[in-house]
Amino acid sequence: MPMLIKCVQMSDGPVLEIGSGLFSTSLLHWLCYEKGRKLITYENNLDYFSFAKSFQSRNHRIRFIKDWDEIDTEAKMHWSVVLIDHTPEERRKIDAIRLKDKADYIIIHDTDCESKYGFDEVWPHFKYRYDWRGCRPWTTVVSNFKDVSKIEKPNITK
Repeated sequence: MPMLIKCVQMSDGPVLEIGSGLFSTSLLHWLCYEKGRKLITYENNLDYFSFAKSFQSRNHRIRFIKDWDEIDTEAKMHWSVVLIDHTPEERRKIDAIRLKDKADYIIIHDTDCESKYGFDEVWPHFKYRYDWRGCRPWTTVVSNFKDVSKIEKPNITK
């Protein structure tokens, strides 16, 4: 959540959520709603899709897909923020690399499972990387456009 909030606040364009979630979908919805930003959520699990569908609005489109290759990463769209948090988890590395030149900030969830999900194959494709390890699961922000290594650490107290 901290990196998601931070990256959305540091940007102003469209947002892509690959894999909906109980927390991320509602958070992104309201962060984007307030500014009238375009948000597209893709989901392949019918249960999560049903949940996410309740957030469908003029600026927030919810799409069910069976195959993650159906996401058109070749389109001319440039995303401000992309959240990658879908299943199967091993697919996350593929989509991070596919979107490497299509987004200012790519946020990848569960990066504490680096070797399990093959994230070590992702990092060489990006100029900048920031690992947020405030709690598990870890989250990593990568970019080829923005120097995320200088992201101000959120002030979180326990």
